[in-house]
Amino acid sequence: MSKELKTFTREEVALHNKEDDLWIIVDAKVYDVTKFKNLHPGGTSVFFAEDIAGQDATEAFYGLHRHEVLLKPQYQRLQIGILQGEKSVLHSNISGELSQVPYAEPLGITPGYHSPYYTDAHRRFQVAARKFVDEVLTPDAMAREEDGKRPSLSVIQKMAETGVLAMTMGPGPHLKGRTLLGGVVKPEEFDRFHELILAQELCRPNCRGYRDGQNSGATIGLPPIIHFGRPELRDRVVEEVLSGKKFLSLAISEAFAGSDVSGLRTTATKTPDGKFWIINGTKKWITNGTFSDYFTVGCKTDKGLTVIFVERGEGVETKAIKTSYSSAAGTAYITFENVKVPVENTLGPEGSGVFVILSNFNHERWAMCCGGARNMRFIVEECLKWVNQRKAFGKPLHSQAVIRSKLADMLSKTEAAQHWLESVTYQMQHMDYKQQAQLLAGPIALLKMFITRSAQDVARDAVQIFGGRGITKTGMGKHIEHYHRTVPFDAILGGAEDVLGDLGVRQAIKAMPKTAKL
Repeated sequence: MSKELKTFTREEVALHNKEDDLWIIVDAKVYDVTKFKNLHPGGTSVFFAEDIAGQDATEAFYGLHRHEVLLKPQYQRLQIGILQGEKSVLHSNISGELSQVPYAEPLGITPGYHSPYYTDAHRRFQVAARKFVDEVLTPDAMAREEDGKRPSLSVIQKMAETGVLAMTMGPGPHLKGRTLLGGVVKPEEFDRFHELILAQELCRPNCRGYRDGQNSGATIGLPPIIHFGRPELRDRVVEEVLSGKKFLSLAISEAFAGSDVSGLRTTATKTPDGKFWIINGTKKWITNGTFSDYFTVGCKTDKGLTVIFVERGEGVETKAIKTSYSSAAGTAYITFENVKVPVENTLGPEGSGVFVILSNFNHERWAMCCGGARNMRFIVEECLKWVNQRKAFGKPLHSQAVIRSKLADMLSKTEAAQHWLESVTYQMQHMDYKQQAQLLAGPIALLKMFITRSAQDVARDAVQIFGGRGITKTGMGKHIEHYHRTVPFDAILGGAEDVLGDLGVRQAIKAMPKTAKL
């Protein structure tokens, strides 16, 4: 049972300004910090400033702390009352609601704005997705990103039960018969813009390692099985993975070859009777690899690059790789030593691995673009909040022209990224898998390069805006520090940004008509 809060006037609070009787006001709430002052991480002296002891410390508090501090039980207990005739106006994000901060949401789903892409059905879906993320994913994300453990299986199960795991694969037959987020959208109505919305909502906790640990290996490893696997293999594996019972990783990159998939050294040799593959080699930087049950593996065969589905078993060993983001992602080094796999596990014709891998890259890179664009927006929102509450030289931080200039650049790049992404998504919506592979490899590659470069600019400017807080893992700038530390991942995963930029140009040159002259 919560304690009854008394009502005080400001004059009454002002009388409690001594070391053995110390009250403060924060957002019309009265706190007794007499005993707490000696436990305060910043020392006791801060409480005895003339504008703090017995006074309204709201401005000072929010110049040093995030609002979430007041929501912790140990600090909620310090509240003894409220101010007479006044109400609290500050609150944390309300589950499922859009932010009121300008540019904190894509314009297409922001009230008052219009979009050629989003319908009211999309907007209802966005509300349901955000509510799910806020209530189910975010608490687990905060804990697991910190302790490095894989996402809780109970959360993965909820993602499966609500169809979230299935929806990350995009539209398709794999959604048939599923209830999606309580029925907010029918499986046959789910489209690429629903997928875009979901991909961006799943990124909002800003826990990069945790997000990759949410069976995201399947997001990039399952499509080859869906599109190229034998029906009996496809049906079994898709159901196991999308029900949250099994985990899957895409195993392409090696220490010897990353973006250069033709340089892979992992080999697959057929047994004399032609019934099995014998796989030998290593894979590196494999997302979810430490806890995956299945692997979609790129191998060299006599007929060229081939993709093969491999189950964890004898000869398969995984080891964790420490990277600059949380080990919740399960990043792994994998060894295959004489692993025996039925030839029926071959995905697509033998030797067609380049097409299988490259066609899969489009969706993988597009999904990364969704996350990259959303993460930029989250950081811009953090910066807008900070410059509005932080004072420097006696004025709000936004009064500095150099700060406004940085924000203008950040906002421009964030909006450009989102609108380009939505344009590409529209093309995906109206193309089949083969058309996407043929026509969108270049545009998606260039989009990803633009977003990853813009994101690093945003990260650098955000650190400058937050100052020392932007390089501190806790407190006001914790999200900025995390973003600045992990944003280079996007420039590497799914293909290095320089390689992708070159791919986009080469695709354009290849399509140049011979009749085009100045």
